[in-house]
Amino acid sequence: MSTIAIIDSGGANIASLLFAFERLGRNADLTTDAAVIKAADRVLLPGVGAAKDAMDRLADAKLIDVIRELSQPVLGICLGMQLLLEGSEEENVECLGIVPGIAARLASTSDCPVPNMGWCATRKTSDHSLLQDIPDDSHFYYLHSYALPVCDFTLATAEHAEPFSAVIGRNNFVAAQFHPERSSTAGAQLLRNFLDESL
Repeated sequence: MSTIAIIDSGGANIASLLFAFERLGRNADLTTDAAVIKAADRVLLPGVGAAKDAMDRLADAKLIDVIRELSQPVLGICLGMQLLLEGSEEENVECLGIVPGIAARLASTSDCPVPNMGWCATRKTSDHSLLQDIPDDSHFYYLHSYALPVCDFTLATAEHAEPFSAVIGRNNFVAAQFHPERSSTAGAQLLRNFLDESL
């Protein structure tokens, strides 16, 4: 059975992510140990809060180059997705640069305040195996103020005031702007797909 490493980025969603894997009958190691991360069959990069704080934590743990050099499947979640990008408009922070693009602040309207918090329909734009057996327009739970605009690496979109990238992928790196661990059946299926050996 494949080993799972969750990079401890200090986010508040870590406990619910660990419980999500327990519900799938799997154990995951919460770690900042580079050796454990490199040896894992699957790696997750979660995160909540500000991009600069998260990047500072990764730098302090000497994990920035470790993450950039990973060759196994890696899943970014919420802020973890934005950390995979070149940067974020939030404090103009430089991120990991694994996926081209900049996380931009969501547009705000009277009907669509920022942060975007709650359930959003999510539409697939790709047949990527991460999204296998997830019906189109499934609802996932979001909590964010920044997002990657729709681009060449977008695998699924959602809409707040404007469409944005809900799921992205490049090579062995995939990421979701929503929280699969808080997204009921559809979220559990995405995590199950990520663990599948065919990914």
